[in-house]
Amino acid sequence: MNRLQIFKTLRKHRKLAEKRALNPNQKAIAKVMMWIAGAFTILYLMGIAIMFSLVINDSSRTTSLEFITTILPFLLTIDFFLRFSIQQTPSQIIKPYVLTRIPRKTCIDSFIATTLFSAGNIVWFALFIPYCLMSVVFNFGLWPTVILLLLLWVTIMANSQWYLIARTLINDSVRWWVLPAVVFAAMYSPWIIKNFDAFDKFYSTSGTIIETGNPLPLIIAIALLCILIAINRKIQLSHVMRELARVETSKAAGTKLLSRIAPWLDNKGATGRYIMLEIKSMMRNKNPRKAFIFSVVIILILSLLISFTDIYDGNFMTNFWAIYNYAIFGAMILSKIMCYEGNYIDGLLVHKENILSLLKAKYIIFSALLIPTFLLMLPTVFAGKWSLLMLIAYGLFTAGFQYFMLFQLAVYNNQTVPLNAKFIGKSGMENNYEQLIINLAAFFLPIIFISILQAFMSKTASYIVMLVIGLIFVLTYNMWMRNIYNRMMKRKYKNLEVMRATR
Repeated sequence: MNRLQIFKTLRKHRKLAEKRALNPNQKAIAKVMMWIAGAFTILYLMGIAIMFSLVINDSSRTTSLEFITTILPFLLTIDFFLRFSIQQTPSQIIKPYVLTRIPRKTCIDSFIATTLFSAGNIVWFALFIPYCLMSVVFNFGLWPTVILLLLLWVTIMANSQWYLIARTLINDSVRWWVLPAVVFAAMYSPWIIKNFDAFDKFYSTSGTIIETGNPLPLIIAIALLCILIAINRKIQLSHVMRELARVETSKAAGTKLLSRIAPWLDNKGATGRYIMLEIKSMMRNKNPRKAFIFSVVIILILSLLISFTDIYDGNFMTNFWAIYNYAIFGAMILSKIMCYEGNYIDGLLVHKENILSLLKAKYIIFSALLIPTFLLMLPTVFAGKWSLLMLIAYGLFTAGFQYFMLFQLAVYNNQTVPLNAKFIGKSGMENNYEQLIINLAAFFLPIIFISILQAFMSKTASYIVMLVIGLIFVLTYNMWMRNIYNRMMKRKYKNLEVMRATR
């Protein structure tokens, strides 16, 4: 086959992948939800476009072309971070082809081409086209409008390649977060160094140039896109080849600590041994360790912001961030419960109630992790921002109700997530609508509940209610853990089939 035929074949494979999934009902429901979310996104963007047009049509300070090029850095920043939740890197979907006769370079090129023309790059036209129709085409003519739309499209495609570069490097090492930090700092440097007027003047220049029909900004954007594609192609290929050639080695990190606590945990029976397994997994395996480090960093940053700034001092924001800060370990790690275990699920099923002991071990570990989070938020109590009762109540509520909700995912999570492989492994968590629903319930129901409580009673009384509810779930964890285990056993063969297939 020539290169074009290979591209068509690989594109067909990606389309057939969804239809041949082992859980078609789950995929279908997820697809419907994605279409609904996409429709709301398009309507929302069209509403924003109308709002921008109404504002800029009445403005004498700036033109419509200058305005859209000025806000473009903000749109690119939003686009970059939204891609983390929906877009895989090309190297992450190459696994089925690494042993075939298809050149790996061709596979990478095909998947990069697919990302350039993905729906995520086109959805922004729901904002750009209405804005151009209402504010650009009748003021500056058709040719500047075409140049502007092409510039915006090429810029979004370039942003997709920049995201793929950053995401691949970040998957390789957490230290690479420095790269996007530097790039975004450079992007906003006129504002940081001087003021917003300097930022406005710098980026509005592109709009001023386009007003005369000059395609220079478009030519620069195309050149930047070509450079980013070349860099992305090289990085994707190098990471795939390096991971294929990698020899697994066992790291000695935490060996002394583990040797000290091992005898004590051995006396705790199966649950103690699974606590040891969880600790070793987070220390020795790349993906669990990275999720743990991310969680610690996010908790530390949020705790500092909450304690030493006033940006989250409103009543709603106080409740939201206090509850969310406690729930970060659950959001980052517990949401994938049983997915890492899919790599060795057959061994867990050898003895009766092995998985029940594993679930109890996870609950003990993640409940213990709430203690350092509590300590990091104590400065808010010393500063008089929050009360000690509030911190204790929300911590117990997280250990009780929120963990109760998140542990329900142990029944439904049936796709294996690699422990170490990141670039040639499968993503493992695609289109899991049960996970989406339970996560939303776990994180938003408490906010709704505490808001309702505080509307009808004092804050102290609402905190006591939250504390009591959390304490009830904590004290009865053996009961609901057993219920989760029994439901898992009823779905055992169904989940086992999918876990084996997604390794």
